[in-house]
Amino acid sequence: MRQEFESTLLENCVTEIARLPGIGRKSALRLALHILRQDPTAAESLGKAIIDMRRGITYCKVCHNISETELCPICADNRRDRSTICVVETVKDVMIVESTGQFNGLYHVLGGVISPIDGISPDQLEIDSLVSRIADGGISEVILALGATMEGDTTGYYIYRRISQYPDVKVTQLARGVALGNEIEYTDELTLGRSLRNRTLFSDSIKA
Repeated sequence: MRQEFESTLLENCVTEIARLPGIGRKSALRLALHILRQDPTAAESLGKAIIDMRRGITYCKVCHNISETELCPICADNRRDRSTICVVETVKDVMIVESTGQFNGLYHVLGGVISPIDGISPDQLEIDSLVSRIADGGISEVILALGATMEGDTTGYYIYRRISQYPDVKVTQLARGVALGNEIEYTDELTLGRSLRNRTLFSDSIKA
């Protein structure tokens, strides 16, 4: 049963906070009341930070990572290995892979994985732009750092088929230190780092 509040302002705040993923109305109420107890400047700082983030952050025109400029800091860094692209599902996965300290190449954020049951088809993901990057040349390896799920495997196979027309590009995937059914987001840094170092040819998984 939905709880109604005497204050319309509190009701509106709770409703908006509850729109966030993983936040129910009880948690939203707790957060709203916490904000209400703070000095007004704290609430203003929080609101300004959210507005500034939303207005100031865009997506890198090359890899689709978040960025405050046309190119994200990773794509703009000439010290990175520009011959290797690590393909991930989300921006958060970029942060997680970076935290391992085991990868010095570039990234490509798909924005999701193929999932017919959720209505997500290949043309809704950044797969065409990945193929275009490969077609431009200079890429020797594509690492599929996708979750060890049915959707991740389906997406990996689709990408493998799409770029198989470029025989000089090696397609690898994370070693199965990432447990079956796991998303990259829930894999610890040590395991993920080891999986990156011990990555295997994607074609071997098809033959298996």
